[in-house]
Order: sequence, then structure tokens, then C-alpha cells
Amino acid sequence: MIDHDIKDARKDRFRILVCIDGSDECYQSLRYAARLGGGVDADIVLLYVRPTDQGLRSGGLQVRVARENMLKWGIELPGIQYLKKGRDMLKEMGVMSGDDWQEEVVHTDVDGDPLGDNKINYTNEKGIMVVLKLKVATDIATGILEQWELGPYNLIILGASSRWKGMARSFWDPAVAEKVAIHAPCSVLVARDLDIGHGHLICTDGSEVSMEMVRRDAELATRCECPVSLMSVALDLEEEPEARANVEKAEKMLKDMGVEVKETIVRIGNPVEEIIEAGPEYSLIVVSESSKTGLQRFFMGSVAFKVMENAHNSVMIAR
Repeated sequence: MIDHDIKDARKDRFRILVCIDGSDECYQSLRYAARLGGGVDADIVLLYVRPTDQGLRSGGLQVRVARENMLKWGIELPGIQYLKKGRDMLKEMGVMSGDDWQEEVVHTDVDGDPLGDNKINYTNEKGIMVVLKLKVATDIATGILEQWELGPYNLIILGASSRWKGMARSFWDPAVAEKVAIHAPCSVLVARDLDIGHGHLICTDGSEVSMEMVRRDAELATRCECPVSLMSVALDLEEEPEARANVEKAEKMLKDMGVEVKETIVRIGNPVEEIIEAGPEYSLIVVSESSKTGLQRFFMGSVAFKVMENAHNSVMIAR
């Protein structure tokens, strides 16, 4: 069980969960997380999920030795080298600069698996944390959602990878990505060829939920020096004035916050198609979920989830 005082303290910090699988996409995501985290002084947690008892059925002394070596990064067990590479990248990018990082190794027993959950916490004198977590779960999506419960986190980043070592499914199998995006209580970013230099395209429909998303993401984007653009889509000519009013209202709100808007876009047509077509000009498409429950979102197929599934570039569903 996690200490409630520790969990309460985490709620006051911006925390990013980066899911690692060893692919180029996941490390692009990590670079983005580093830039984003630097703007908000965030904790960054690198997570590798492996299936229960993945080829580790040897017992007794062999398991104990394997665990000890794993915690010292001495042998290559599933996910270890991927997490280690991520840690080294954070050092190269200056996220873990200096010599004041304290290291803590934590092990948690898991029924049915000899190695269980293992992590290394790195904490500096300012209280900023970088965590490498090797987690056991029945499947990837379940492991990610269980890790959120241990968090909590403000943002989960999934690389849209075509492979997951040792797993039957990849992150971008809809059975994985959709489950995380539907059920995670925080924002979820599915990263595809994530180039961090082209800003956020924030899509709004003028609703209260959407406007709150605009405010939150614009504040986050500007703190990491990512340009902000606004977009609204009208279904037909009659609704074009309303769409224009949506972006004007959002632009005014951001101006009052001191946030500069690079451009505003109003289009007419199918919202999913228009957003996807505009998306590749930006690092990231940002859409808000509907106010429906997770089950309703799954069956209704909201604009946000259709954009996430079909876009050519990275998409964040903001909550």
C-alpha cells in the first residue's frame, strides 16, 4: 500500500508518466516529456510493463540473484535496458544534471511472479523525482492504469509503437490505446513522430469543458515555450459564425492570461476530418473529451477519440 501522505504530496506536483517499450517513438515521447517537464518542474516516471512471470519461472536462489542483479542494472531482463537508456537520455538532456540525486531502490511482491514490481527513485535536493519503474501486469493497458492509481499523474504519454517486446499487443493496438485513453482520469498523449518544435493545435467547440481544456493546455504549452494555435470546426455555413466565435472567445481568454496565440483557424466540414487534415503542421493536436462517462465515450465514438485513432501525428486528449 502506498503511503497516503506521500500520495497527497504528489498531488501538488505536475507528474508525467512516460510508457517505455524500447522503440524510437517512446524515446521521442521522452524528449517531449523532458521539455514539458522542464517548463513545469515536473516529476517524470518511466514505466515498462511486462507480463506476469515472463520467462522467469526459475525459483529459489536463481530468482534472488536475478533480482539483485536487476536492481543493479547488471543483467538484461525484460525492460531493464529500455529504462536505463531513458535515464541516460534524461541525463544527456540536463534533466538529471548535477550530483545531488539520491537513489532509492524499492521492491514490491506480486502474486504469481518471482521478481514482482521494482523501481528506482532518483530525487534531487529540490524534491524533483525521476523514477524508473518495471511493473508486472496481465496486460499493458492494465499495468498503465494500475500505475496511475499509484501516482497520481497529470499526463500519460504513449508512444504509438508498432511493437512491444514479449507482448502479444502493441501500444497502438486499439485494445490498448483506447482502454488507457478511455479510463485514465488524466490527460493522455498518443505520440506519433513527435517533433516538439511546432506547437500545439488546440481544438475548441466553445463548451465549458473545452474552454477549460484550452486554458490548461495553453498555460502548459507556453511554460515549455510551445506556440499555441486555436481551431474550431463548423458543420456547415450556418454554423460558421458560431465556430468563429468559439476561437475568438478562447483567444480573448488566453490574451487575458497573457498567453499569445500564434494563429486561429476556422473550418467547415466534418470535425474529425478537418482536424486530422490540419494536424500535421503542428507537434500536437489537443482535443477535449466529452462529458460522457467512459462507457458512453466508448460506444458513442466522440470526436476526440476518432481524432486520436486516425490522426497522422500526435494527439492529446486533455482532461
